[in-house]
Amino acid sequence: MVDVARSGNSRDNDDEEDGPEEQDKPDVTAGLGRKSRKKKQRSFWKELPILIGVALLLTLIIQTFLARVFVIPSESMEATLHGCPGCYGDRVLVDKLVYRFSDPEPGEVVVFQRPGTWNRSEFSANRSSNGFVSWLQDVGAAFGLASPNEDDVVKRIVAVGGQTVECCDEKNRVVVDGKPLDEPYIHWLPGRDTQDEFPPIKVPEGMLWVLGDNRNNSCDSRCQGGGGKNGLVPVDNIIGKVRYIVLPPSRWRGVGDHNPQQVTAAASAAAQVVIPGIGFAAAFPTLWLGRRVRRAVRSVGARR
Repeated sequence: MVDVARSGNSRDNDDEEDGPEEQDKPDVTAGLGRKSRKKKQRSFWKELPILIGVALLLTLIIQTFLARVFVIPSESMEATLHGCPGCYGDRVLVDKLVYRFSDPEPGEVVVFQRPGTWNRSEFSANRSSNGFVSWLQDVGAAFGLASPNEDDVVKRIVAVGGQTVECCDEKNRVVVDGKPLDEPYIHWLPGRDTQDEFPPIKVPEGMLWVLGDNRNNSCDSRCQGGGGKNGLVPVDNIIGKVRYIVLPPSRWRGVGDHNPQQVTAAASAAAQVVIPGIGFAAAFPTLWLGRRVRRAVRSVGARR
């Protein structure tokens, strides 16, 4: 007689041979597994410092390579950017990546390191004499919460390398390569609607001619170092392009880069795509951190 093999695997066969007592035994190992998993879960208060540390690290990486928040230290860019004495100066988001792929253009508002030829500073760091408080101020400056300790300047580009700039024509307008500029962003002080004249300056390649929007109250390329070539700013000194006013909330807005020499439909369309794109990309770290916090809170609530 030929033996007939049972269908199924060896486990199925073993189960069939087990008696009722074996089958009714509770699975002790499953309970132990659940307990060990519960023990491995961190409490919310243990995860919170980790979340804060990760958030700070991401912020430092972003501000080092992609974008950084700067404090406007003076009123030279009124009314585009507020930095009036005694008030809460604007905090602006500066794009540090854009000039890795393109050159600075006329009309763009930029932050740059003060050149060595500039002999007048618009910035004064208010640092405490207490070492610990001063350290806290430096940390706050890294996140745009306090005034920076470095002498950075914000101005608007008026002319770039290869162009000749002078002031003024019969209508009190700055002229570049013989053509008057269209500058709707200029802020005039009451009773003063004229600007200081200066002779023609040929801007060398790799240099920029910059002016403040508060044209009556800005020491810029016209007067720094006595003016002329000493007032020029090297392109290498540019830190980035000002994109947004992020604080105070009442002034949330983008910072325009109206080209006073030429406005094209293509440039306007590009700005409409790039600016929202930066805001969309910046949202990802915030969403990621929010999810982690919600998970930690839910886990604490489940344990209770």
